[in-house]
Amino acid sequence: MSATPGAPAPRGPRPSAGPPPGVADLGQRARDGRALPEVRFLTVAEVAAAMRVSKMTVYRLVHGGTLPAVRVGRSFRVPEDAVSDYLRDAYVQAG
Repeated sequence: MSATPGAPAPRGPRPSAGPPPGVADLGQRARDGRALPEVRFLTVAEVAAAMRVSKMTVYRLVHGGTLPAVRVGRSFRVPEDAVSDYLRDAYVQAG
């Protein structure tokens, strides 16, 4: 079916230029190669509770690219392993 000159453009999902900064583009597999159904995702509130910080702090980490996340609709989901990796890398030996 050909488009008629002057006809409105077809509607549908707009092509995306990729995820916004700080949001991981995991595609069909997690970074470690596991299929996504095997990855456990946490909400921002769950991450904040686990880290004992505010939700705003988690959002700052996600938007800054420090903590990878997947956008689901208007919310973010953070892979559980990403939280563990972040905490392990941020650990400071006192003394």
